[in-house]
Order: sequence, then structure tokens, then C-alpha cells
Amino acid sequence: MISEALARIEPSRTMAMTDRATELRAQGRDIISLSVGEPDFATPAHVIAAAKAALDAGDTKYTPVGGTMALREAAALHFARDLGIECTPQSVIVGSGGKQCIFHALAATLGKGDEVVVPAPWWVSYPQIVRYCGASVVPLVAHAKDNFRFTAGDFEALVTPATRWLLLNSPGNPTGAVYPEDMLLSLGDVLRRHPRVLVMSDDIYAPLNYTGAPHATLAKLCPDLADRILTVSGVSKSHAMTGFRIGVATGPAELIAAMLRLQSHTSGNPCSISQAAAVAAFTGPQDFLGEWREIFRQRRDSVVAAINAVPGLSTPVPDGAFYCFVDAAPLMERFGDDEGLAMHLLDHGVAVVAASAFGGRDGFRISFATGEDKLAEAMRRIAAALA
Repeated sequence: MISEALARIEPSRTMAMTDRATELRAQGRDIISLSVGEPDFATPAHVIAAAKAALDAGDTKYTPVGGTMALREAAALHFARDLGIECTPQSVIVGSGGKQCIFHALAATLGKGDEVVVPAPWWVSYPQIVRYCGASVVPLVAHAKDNFRFTAGDFEALVTPATRWLLLNSPGNPTGAVYPEDMLLSLGDVLRRHPRVLVMSDDIYAPLNYTGAPHATLAKLCPDLADRILTVSGVSKSHAMTGFRIGVATGPAELIAAMLRLQSHTSGNPCSISQAAAVAAFTGPQDFLGEWREIFRQRRDSVVAAINAVPGLSTPVPDGAFYCFVDAAPLMERFGDDEGLAMHLLDHGVAVVAASAFGGRDGFRISFATGEDKLAEAMRRIAAALA
């Protein structure tokens, strides 16, 4: 009954833990969920106003499959202003979330026998999408001692004639790793020696960079490789619009056309009201982003300090996004594996996601995209649960 393609993948374990926490709260349990990457800030007022105006104007019909021209123009503005990538509206596709853009790009280009190099720890959906498409995942393992960065040499050692994609996510989920300019430039040198390899640059967390350096992305630094790079962005993380489900991507014309063809048979156009809201997000005031970034940075510092104060736990300081990837290897003899540890913490009122869900091991990911009081209480519960 189930297709061979679907049998190759498993459900998202981040969503599974979030759903479990929701179920327990509905039963009256006091659960603090640190399992989902969702900013706790309110969506900006001007974005809400644009959505209301679109409703009042009756903008509730089909739009072009790849997004309204207004949003594609706004996305092109965003790519140029915020990521340094000059592109035309015609080279932009709008999807129902960045995840859909990634799925369509991989589904349009992968087949049996292809390989995709995925830095690990990875976002849970990357390997599942690759496997669904019939291709093989080649882990590129990065380590906490290196702030979860790899080298161009590490990547080139894994390239074979079957390598079709390299997936990049900076700032990264689940580690908060940020790839600096020199690293990306070195990757560019390797990619020039391997012209068959495409690059997925997932820049959804670009506004959440705590290094003080400008955000670096491969398409800006290596414009001669632009015909092989798909850059993905959106409004979910930057503008607290996770429920609006809008992602945008820009890249080579042939790939965008292929994604558009596939999207015409899957979802069709993204939600018309969400598109109007996203136009306002990209073109409206951006000054609040600095304030939000500073709040996240302060939360990061307090969470890192609290985690590293617990015997058996350690985490590097993430350079971006809103996650800590926690090592708990000294506790594995007590709990058996990281899934057992995650369930133990859930029993003590904190939902986290086991590191193994992200291609890691012996630890867990927490999101600090929630209020300071809840984070402080969650850290207290974690310390008590492991005392």
C-alpha cells in the first residue's frame, strides 16, 4: 500500500516531539517545549495589516503558480539587499515554505545512483528528502571542537562522479554554525574542479548571525558559480511568520523552471493572503531585526552558561540561529541512548529533540526561541532531572 519512495523516509522527529509535548499539555501536564524552531515574537504589525488589507480587498483567488509578481519583486529586493545576490523577479520562485522549495529542487534533479553531500549534524528534513528522491546521503561530519564547520578539503574528499548536490545551511540548524567568507571561498575553489555538483544554500537564518561579521553566502562570493547555486530564504524565522508558510528561492533559470513545473502539480500557488503579507515583510521596516537579534543573543548566552554548568552536558557557543546542540556523552551509560535521555527530560517537563534525529549522537538540540522566564525554568528542570 505504501510506496517504495515513502518507505525510505521517517516522520520528522522534531515535529513528533513537538506534537507529543502538545498532547501532554492538553492532558494537564506542565511542559516547556524547546523542540521547535519558532520565534516567540509577535508577527510585525505592518505584516498583519497587509494580510488584513488583502482579505478586505478580496485577494482570495488563485495567483500564478510561482508567486505574484509583487512578491517575486519583493523577494528579489530581499536577495539583493540582505544577501548580496542580484537577481530578477523572473529568477525567483515562491513556495509554501522554504521546505517546499528545497523539496522541489531536489525532486526535480535527483534520481537513483545520485549522491548528495550533507553536512552533519543536519536539519532533519535534508536526508529524508534526498532518500525520498531515490538518491544517497553522504554525511560530511563536522565536530563541536570546530564549531561544527568543515573544510573544503573535507568536502572534496567525499566528491565522486555521482555527487549531484552539496547542501549548505548557514547559520545552521541544529548547531548554529556560521560559515565565514574564507571557508565559502575555499569551497568555491573545490566546486570549480567539479562542475557537475550543484549547491543548495539554505540561508533562512541569515538575519540571526551573532558574529558581528556580515552574512556570507556562496552566490555572492562566487558569482561565476551562480548557474549552479540555489539560494533559499523566507520570512518564517526573520519575521516570526512560521504559520504563513512562505519561502523563496533564486537560482539558475533551468532549475527554477523545473521547480515551477513540479509545483504546478503539487500545491499550485502559495496562499494569496500569505503572499501579500510577505511583500510587506520584505519591503516594510526592517529595523526591529536588530532588536530581535540582540534578544536572541542574550538568550543564547544564558542558555549556554546554564547548559555548561550541568555535569555531563556541554555545548559550544552557537554563532547564529536559535539552537544549542548539546553533548551528553558522559550520561549515555545512565540513559542508554539520546532518545532515552530526551524522554527522561520530557518526564521532567522539558521537550527537547535527540541528537540522533539530526545525524548526531549522544545529546540533544534545544531551541532558545522562547521567553526568558520559560528558558530559565527549563534550564532549572534540566539540571534537576540530571542531578
